[in-house]
Amino acid sequence: MAIERLREIMMRLRDPVTGCPWDLQQDFRSIAPHTLEEAYEVADAIERGDLDALRDELGDLMFQVIFHSQLASERGAFGFDDVVDAICDKLTRRHPHVFGGVPVANATEQTRIWESLKAEERKALGQGAGALHGVPKALPALSRARKLGRRAADAGFDWPDAAGPRAKIDEELAELDRVVDGDRNSARVEAELGDLLFSVVNLARHLDIDAEAALRGTNDRFERRYAHLEQALAARGIDLRAAGPALLDELWIAAKAGIP
Repeated sequence: MAIERLREIMMRLRDPVTGCPWDLQQDFRSIAPHTLEEAYEVADAIERGDLDALRDELGDLMFQVIFHSQLASERGAFGFDDVVDAICDKLTRRHPHVFGGVPVANATEQTRIWESLKAEERKALGQGAGALHGVPKALPALSRARKLGRRAADAGFDWPDAAGPRAKIDEELAELDRVVDGDRNSARVEAELGDLLFSVVNLARHLDIDAEAALRGTNDRFERRYAHLEQALAARGIDLRAAGPALLDELWIAAKAGIP
């Protein structure tokens, strides 16, 4: 099996006598950033619609799972088979409508059941029963804000519609303006700006938009529009720093029109 070949490669890389010096130096903490990077590269391949790249990136991500499992196995904690068994057990437990004959009306009800089962699991593990307990701090901030907001909403702490978070954005923006126009204490400015961003994420959630994906799209558009602006300046033989505000505005409007 292909997975057995990968496991054998991992064991050889970690062989204390004949293994790779770099791989032998690694531990959970040093590998974790690579795991996150590979996950982002998977997402990037999906965004680009590049299935060949997706195949390769999924392989890189799978290797991260094998690596962590090998490190745990060396400590006598668990192995790859235990990881597979754990996810199989979790998936069957969290899908009673598929594996347990429990009827579910729609995807919304299934999501509610899923979150309820996860809360029960956290409580059984002694992780606390609070609605927001256990949301990973390592998540990208926008994604974590969305998850925190959704958890709170599922517990009954939310606005009835999008008008609530939209009004909250105006409120938080006014508070930010007051701090910026006042003493400009950097900690207070940061806090108010964070509150504003959190409110924007809540609005996105009510509009059924993933704020993280929305910002990635904006980043991509900005990158392409900026490249368009650079090309337009180069065609005129003008350095960007020498271009005045009026010309930059003109070219930026043209770039936005060409790259909506």
